[in-house]
Amino acid sequence: MSELPTSSRRPAPGELTFAAPRRGMPPAHLADLTAAGRKAAVEALGHKGFRARQLSTHYFERLVDDPAEMTDLPAAERGALVGAFLPRLLEPVRHRVADEGRTMKSVWRLHDGSLVESVLMRYPDRVTICISSQAGCGMNCPFCATGQGGLTRNLSTGEIVEQVLAGARMLRRGELPGGDAEAERDRPLRVSNVVFMGMGEPLANYTRVVGALHRLVDPAPDGLGLSARGITVSTVGLVPAIGRLAGEGLPVTLALSLHAPDDELRDELVPVNTRWRVAEALDAAYGYFRRTGRRVSIEYALIRDVNDQAWRADLLGRLLTERGRGWVHVNPIPLNPTPGSRWTASRPGVQEEFVARLRAHGIPTTVRDTRGRDIDGACGQLAASTA
Repeated sequence: MSELPTSSRRPAPGELTFAAPRRGMPPAHLADLTAAGRKAAVEALGHKGFRARQLSTHYFERLVDDPAEMTDLPAAERGALVGAFLPRLLEPVRHRVADEGRTMKSVWRLHDGSLVESVLMRYPDRVTICISSQAGCGMNCPFCATGQGGLTRNLSTGEIVEQVLAGARMLRRGELPGGDAEAERDRPLRVSNVVFMGMGEPLANYTRVVGALHRLVDPAPDGLGLSARGITVSTVGLVPAIGRLAGEGLPVTLALSLHAPDDELRDELVPVNTRWRVAEALDAAYGYFRRTGRRVSIEYALIRDVNDQAWRADLLGRLLTERGRGWVHVNPIPLNPTPGSRWTASRPGVQEEFVARLRAHGIPTTVRDTRGRDIDGACGQLAASTA
């Protein structure tokens, strides 16, 4: 990072330091750096290199955010170390709970006033957090609340990772009330799955998202130690970036937000389709499967009288099976309509027919469990209403 001092001397008063805000971006953070980069940065600021591992242990392994609990750091250095490497990146604005305490949607304010969302969801066998990769989104999909607001900026790696850590701390502190409290005394809850399906197009913020993926899967204390197989990265179909992600050696699940099997309709629903057509996006997704061995998810928001016709289900089934078997899974998603939008969810019978047609083609198909409908659950809704 260009802001790092190049020698072990302490910066002169007023000199740019590691934690100084970067153009439009937040102060640099421990999570922005690899383990080796943290050690070098700590030493560059005049501290002993092993302090980097201590900071990483507090952040990633112990989930500590109170400097008073970091007692292995010398009191004389603690404030400087925490201030330089663990600046506060997210300020809570609103938390809303739904589904009998099993879902919490949060709005966070960033250093520049931008708002982003994350959603923490408890299931019987896992805890999933849905996170944002951008403040806003530039993909301009008309049925999406985030897309309607446009793009403000990319998030830093640290801002992306901190959403997951914030969720993990809320779990540890018992702030998501649904569940079996007695069982959790013996086995505390932890985040097991991360989905990049919040605000923004992850592959349009490629470098920082890949950095966040490394922080999430690196073994503790260098990272959070999650399984890459529990992480899903969604994209509207940025074809070159899909190919690049396939070569990263990170076996995460790819989710392609398709929403229409024909170019004429997809041009309207997903404007990036005018650059990379349906066939190109599906070929890239199939290539991802061939290279990584990870089955791809096709995300398909079912919109009443727009893309939910039975013939479109048949077309989608043919497009997927002509590329092979066993490489893909379809997630039809009942659309969570945004206020004032002309787009709404399909009728139940139409949804059932759509799913039946896909399954008749031999395509594994599971209707997405929709959470938080009563708390502005669709992507971008709660941030928009907060703003």
